[in-house]
Amino acid sequence: MFSKSILVCFCLFTSIAAIVAQPVVASNERSVLWDNSWKFALADDPEAALPGYNDKEWLHLNIPHDWSIAGQTSPDNPMKGAGGYFPAGIGWYRKAFTVPASWKGKKVAIYFEGVYMNAEVFINGKSLGKHPYGYTAFYYDLTPYLQSNAVNLLAVRVNNADQINSRWYSGSGIYRHVWLTITNPVHIAQWGIGVTTPEVTDVHAKVVVKTLVKNESDVAEKLEVVTQVLGKQQQQSVKTKTLLELPPHAQQTITQEVQVIKPRLWQPETPVLYQARVQVNKGGKAIDAQTIVFGIRSLQFTTQNGFQLNGKTIKLNGGCVHHDNGCLGAAAYDRAEERKAELLKAAGFNAVRTAHNPPSEAFLNACDKLGLLVIDEAFDGWRESKNKYDYSLYFDEWSEQDVQSMVLRDRNHPSIICWSIGNEIIERKKPEAVTTARRLSQAVKAIDTTRPVTSAMTTWDKNWEMFDTLFAAHDVGGYNYQLHRALADHARVPSRIIMQTESYPKDAFFCWNMVQQYPYIIGDFVWTAMDYLGESGIGRYYYPGEPAGEHWEKEFYPWHGAYCGDIDVTGWRKPISHYRDMLYNNKEKLYMAVKEPNPHKGVIKTTLWAVWPTWESWTWPGYENKPVEVEIYSRYPAVRLYLNNQLVAEKPTGKEQEYKAVIPVPYTSGVLKAVGIENGKEVNPVLLRTADKAAMITAVADRKVIHANGHDLSYVTVEIKDKQGVLQPNASHQLNFTITGPGEIAGVDNGDLKDICLYVANTRKAWHGRAMVVIKSKTTAGAIRLKVEGEGLKTTELTVKSSY
Repeated sequence: MFSKSILVCFCLFTSIAAIVAQPVVASNERSVLWDNSWKFALADDPEAALPGYNDKEWLHLNIPHDWSIAGQTSPDNPMKGAGGYFPAGIGWYRKAFTVPASWKGKKVAIYFEGVYMNAEVFINGKSLGKHPYGYTAFYYDLTPYLQSNAVNLLAVRVNNADQINSRWYSGSGIYRHVWLTITNPVHIAQWGIGVTTPEVTDVHAKVVVKTLVKNESDVAEKLEVVTQVLGKQQQQSVKTKTLLELPPHAQQTITQEVQVIKPRLWQPETPVLYQARVQVNKGGKAIDAQTIVFGIRSLQFTTQNGFQLNGKTIKLNGGCVHHDNGCLGAAAYDRAEERKAELLKAAGFNAVRTAHNPPSEAFLNACDKLGLLVIDEAFDGWRESKNKYDYSLYFDEWSEQDVQSMVLRDRNHPSIICWSIGNEIIERKKPEAVTTARRLSQAVKAIDTTRPVTSAMTTWDKNWEMFDTLFAAHDVGGYNYQLHRALADHARVPSRIIMQTESYPKDAFFCWNMVQQYPYIIGDFVWTAMDYLGESGIGRYYYPGEPAGEHWEKEFYPWHGAYCGDIDVTGWRKPISHYRDMLYNNKEKLYMAVKEPNPHKGVIKTTLWAVWPTWESWTWPGYENKPVEVEIYSRYPAVRLYLNNQLVAEKPTGKEQEYKAVIPVPYTSGVLKAVGIENGKEVNPVLLRTADKAAMITAVADRKVIHANGHDLSYVTVEIKDKQGVLQPNASHQLNFTITGPGEIAGVDNGDLKDICLYVANTRKAWHGRAMVVIKSKTTAGAIRLKVEGEGLKTTELTVKSSY
């Protein structure tokens, strides 16, 4: 039996309420979202797989769920710095259900989008199998084991106890959606539809739909497969029909073509989506149907023209992202995944690399809708380990299956332009790496030949040319921090297409300049686009008296995350984000921030992935009359800087200056103003004002109306300001959050990766004047009211409406 004390302790650090709700019917006509009404315990007992097991004291919760994020970080936790010092362990999930009469004669399968890790699934005490990898989806047939006149019990054991198994925060549990799929014995296979667009022009497009139909009955069947393409307004194209005779217990792939006249092409500026509806008919009646969302677009990669989408060359301004959602941990709520994509797009990125694993389906759906290009990556490593319990333990047995499940699941997403089969492989200097790369590449291309295959390579010594054979096993060469080798490599291997798959944030201008100059360099992906949990201390800066060193050299607790992102974990864009955006795009032409001055004794030091701490602040008490460096990013030929309407300096900001100017200013409170100089005129003024003492709190929700489905989120940005409404960037008040109505607090954050307070809580300190609270809906509609309080500050309240 489970320990009562363990359950009580877990209840103390989780705020997840018991929610019981009816399943939501999915959009693919044959699946039911099965996230609601699970029971959970953080402990291990083999008898928990049995239907008669007593789980009355277990927690009631909904999926997605990550038990690690609710725990207290500690240097003693076995995840250590790699996993952010969070707790791990073994957990069990159970769900009881009855079989409705409508399931008689049907095939019933359970589909998991992601469980971290080593999941074993049981139905009525019978083990269906184990799935080690925490990032690929998997499914099992429940049909032989279901009992029609009794309560059925599905149980899942999740083993994340063997640590360290990841180089970043993994989370623990069933952290992505769970679906129940109900079909007839004759049906379209799971991931059985593949849509490609081999011919694309503005006038005409050929859409090819391949459908795998399975007959799991005992008799031969005469079938008709009907496919049609629907546009945004659901206008119908000409249908195509194929007759099929399928023997018992057989399967067959049907290939059909649909012509689309004057197609609207999928591209970053206008990411138009179509639907391919495939229906299987028997005797004139539909017995199965699926609708696949896709985009009409063409891809081409050459050394002469780089990466071309629909015949147009696009330079990839990319960023790498891990899968966590900050204070929500690994829990892949649809809104959290969508918001992540929105933040990347708003920051000027046109591409993202899902380092170092397949992402959630919700994230890819958001990339499709927003027009964000994707490199979909399978693994961090192959056969040789980076950590004792990582994927290398399972690679030989599972790698081909896992990489193909990624491709099968994701192949219809128009946002995906490239598959990646690995990252900085340890055995890369050995001949076996070439063999493995070829095997994985062949596994990918057995399913999809429309996209190239890459993996990320690097070296920390002089041995680089030796990787030429390994590069040749890929279609695109992925360079981690090695773009300075590109010119020599091109001279030696002129056929190689080069993409920098990771770069240091501080090298933004160099990388941008290389990408602009050389067509065979198709883009750059900074490490990273967003801060993340785990890999603790990468990108950190440190003050006098704090320990020196890079993140891999020692443990740096209380650092429990990575501060190398352009965007922090709350969604705030750091100054480096505005600089990178300005290099690649035309949305923003002038930006100003201030480099944090050194302490009065000693200097700030940065690590390899860090940039100098720079803030949108002109509030520096204690530095009066001492020089403070103002940093201005500009796409104008020159800029002027004023302090309290007095000209401080004018400086050029052209390409020779890397589009930036650094101007030292003796600190005096007041108003700092930067202006661009264009044709001799001052344009586009940008201001920073000195803040008075903290006086009030403001709270702004990114969404004021959310769905009452128990899963939807509203992100509330909380700021501490003076009486005039100027952000007080030095405020660090303890803020308390109170929720009333049909909602709850899913997480709190402030962007400070040294703050070890709980992420699942109702209080948080402000950091640089900011904090964030994430509101989650329940399954009843109504007004959710949030009150934010802090000592000595005027309280604020806001209302978020939750509706059906």
